[in-house]
Amino acid sequence: MRVGGRLRVPGDKSISHRALICASLAEGASRIAGILDSADVRSTAGVLREVGVHLPPLTGAMEVRGVGLRGLRAPARALDCGNSGTTARLMSGVLAGSSFPSRLIGDQSLSRRPMRRVTRALEAMGARVAFDHGDGLPLEITGGTLRPIVWDSEAASAQVKGAILLAALVAGVAAEVREPARSRTHTERMLAARGVPIAVEGMTVRLTPVPRIAALDMAVPGDPSSAAYFAALAALAGGGELTLEGVGADETRTGFFRALSRMGAQVAAERSWLEGGEAVADVRVAPGTLRAIEVAPPDVPSMIDELPLVACLAARAPGRTTIAGAAELRVKESDRIAAVAANLRALGVPVEERPDGMSITGTTHPLRGRVVTHGDHRLAMAFGVLAALPDSGIEIDDRDCVAVSYPGFWNDLASVRVH
Repeated sequence: MRVGGRLRVPGDKSISHRALICASLAEGASRIAGILDSADVRSTAGVLREVGVHLPPLTGAMEVRGVGLRGLRAPARALDCGNSGTTARLMSGVLAGSSFPSRLIGDQSLSRRPMRRVTRALEAMGARVAFDHGDGLPLEITGGTLRPIVWDSEAASAQVKGAILLAALVAGVAAEVREPARSRTHTERMLAARGVPIAVEGMTVRLTPVPRIAALDMAVPGDPSSAAYFAALAALAGGGELTLEGVGADETRTGFFRALSRMGAQVAAERSWLEGGEAVADVRVAPGTLRAIEVAPPDVPSMIDELPLVACLAARAPGRTTIAGAAELRVKESDRIAAVAANLRALGVPVEERPDGMSITGTTHPLRGRVVTHGDHRLAMAFGVLAALPDSGIEIDDRDCVAVSYPGFWNDLASVRVH
């Protein structure tokens, strides 16, 4: 099998969530091009509509008329976050700064995911939070007058950081977030582009309050997490090369491409530019002789969503690949450490599961078996790459779950294969 052609993957999911939120809180009209129309982003749009933002349907070119920092209104019903942890956590921050109670709910999978690490910070700022049970959804949050905060995050988390910054923004107070490692920077970049004083020093981000934020037109770059699957297929191919156009290239999101290069694939940026404060590049990938690598804890924040894909690549890389410092994978849409390890074993790949990662020994044996995705889009797409190889006999139990982040994934995967 060979790969070929040029592909533009859908808009970045992380940026799409934040673009909708920031445009809704701005004063005036913001035009957004290339937003991702997926189940998760629709969840954020739905929640924003319930609190008074008149959002049009998600399209390739849309206009959002913001209501301002104080313009949200109390919802008439519970706010359904669907399967989107980003919606639940970022909107918790927005709602913590608003002077009305809100109830957040989600599907069964999201309701099992932890919210306490976000709500602890919001409670320290003065918001009131009540859980129905445990530390997941449903929860009720009552915001209003918040206090300034200096918060030391236990782990690098763009969602925790984003929730704190958005709460401070809406409430009109200062915030400082310190992280042990640098997490994704989309929230602070987007706020700075809209006129919010943001200072970044090492692992610390500071926000100075403002009475309003400006509307801003922007184009959402291609999602590097989505582009990663096609880069992986190109790395595993027998020949050819693939160009991925307009991919977000912020260094906090491109750890997978650096790992892929270390594994032996040919990875190069053809050109790069800035779009709405975000780095963007065309990325060319061609196959190479793959080899095992070590993914150490400092590598993890910049490639957390792509680690199941790294594990799948490792199944075809001679030697022993190790992933460590990734305990966060256990509280994603599924326990991705346990699920990836179990699925690789079912395909005949030797795997050792660890509390914070795994080790995978590459094999040349044909990969055959059934993959159980647990409804997790990242698992479906990662194992879908292995299933696309000509010597594989892999069945994916739930192909439709990719709609959470990439509804057209299977068609695009087929389009870049050249037989």
